[in-house]
Amino acid sequence: MNAAATLIRPIDAASLREVLEAHARYLSGQSGGARANLAYADLANADLELQDLSDADLTGARLNGALLAGARLEKTVFYAADLRNSDLRGAVLRQADLRGACLRGANMAGADLSGADLRPGRIALQDVRSGFRLLDHEADDSGLDYAVLGDADLSNLQISSRTGVPADMRDADLSRAILTGTRMREARLDGANLSGAEMTSADLSGASLKRAMVAGANLQDAGLDPGAADEVIQAPPSIVYIDDQPLHALIAEHERWVESGGLDGTAQKLVGADFRGLKQLTSRRLTALIACNGVFFGMDLRDAHLQGADLSGADFRMADLSGADLRGARLVGAQLVRANLQGARLGPLSLGDNRVARADLTRANLRRADLTVADLTRARLLEAELEGALLGGADLTHAELEA
Repeated sequence: MNAAATLIRPIDAASLREVLEAHARYLSGQSGGARANLAYADLANADLELQDLSDADLTGARLNGALLAGARLEKTVFYAADLRNSDLRGAVLRQADLRGACLRGANMAGADLSGADLRPGRIALQDVRSGFRLLDHEADDSGLDYAVLGDADLSNLQISSRTGVPADMRDADLSRAILTGTRMREARLDGANLSGAEMTSADLSGASLKRAMVAGANLQDAGLDPGAADEVIQAPPSIVYIDDQPLHALIAEHERWVESGGLDGTAQKLVGADFRGLKQLTSRRLTALIACNGVFFGMDLRDAHLQGADLSGADFRMADLSGADLRGARLVGAQLVRANLQGARLGPLSLGDNRVARADLTRANLRRADLTVADLTRARLLEAELEGALLGGADLTHAELEA
């Protein structure tokens, strides 16, 4: 009999319910509350969806196959716990203690693991015959092997020395994560935010980093394959010139054209331009701007006037477009992961003579975007990715969505 088998304790449904109810009182400060102690509990395949287990002790617990989607697990202790094949989609694991936890095959798509600790850790058990034994679950595999971390918030994550055959971290936020020495062979990091990440001596051989943001990241000796970094997004240049003209001057020229009704200034075609050096475009009048494949990553575009603009393929990941006027804008294939579009106007734009231009978000990536109370009347959303998008109060009247 192994160490885990002798330590794991069964818990029946009634006892678990009592623990959860007492923990809820503990979290709300009510009398009779008690912090949940589920250390070494057998919770395999348990249904804990949407439960609030923040600050609970689940040290060494068996949670393989457990349903934890949408659960609140802030500062929860999962030290050396077995979370293999668990469903943690959209769970909040901020500052959780996951040291030594086995997450092989876990689905953490859209989860918030900011500040979580995933460094190695083991539990040693005293044994009268053999001294100390290490607690091991049924499988010897550990770490993030085959875990799904797409769209997850992994900012300020601490992890090192992991076995790492492929992990799916597409569009994940790994900003400022400590990944020193991490083995991430063949990891899928397309679109990931690695800003300020520490990846010295990490093993990224075979990894894919298309459109990954690496500004301020330390990739020294990261073992990248030749050409793997060709499509990453580096820190923005201090100033961008297009045809010998500074970008800020061209933007001002376009605004004069808009404000004068075309009598002054010049309409601009700024295909592929990197706008990040401008810092913000709040309330700027950029109607009909052509900026296909432009880079607006993380920028402040609150209340910007972008009616009828062609922004196809543009990168607006983590940008603030709240209140922006995007009526009739073309956003085909645009990257809007985690963008703030609260109250944005994405309805049709009147062109006169009984003609309208609809906002076109065909094939746009809107995963985890905030579209709360946005106007999407008649918007084209064919093949758009909307997983995890917030649509509360959004107006989707006559919008074109997949059947």
